[in-house]
Amino acid sequence: MAKVCDICGKKPISGNNISHAHNKTRRRWLPNLQSVRAQVSGRPVRMRVCTTCIKQGKVIKAA
Repeated sequence: MAKVCDICGKKPISGNNISHAHNKTRRRWLPNLQSVRAQVSGRPVRMRVCTTCIKQGKVIKAA
C-alpha cells in the first residue's frame, strides 16, 4: 500500500544519510500516517491520514 495521505497527498521524500566520514547512503523520510475512520459524505470510511491533517481538523472522525 502506498504511503500517501488520502487528504493532502503527503508522501515520502528522499535524501542522504551522511556519516561522520561523509559517506552518503540513500534514505527515505516517511509521513506519519494513521489509519482513521472518518466521515465522508455521511458514511464512515477507513482512510490513511497524516497527523498534520488530523491536528488541523481536516478529518471528521466517525463515532
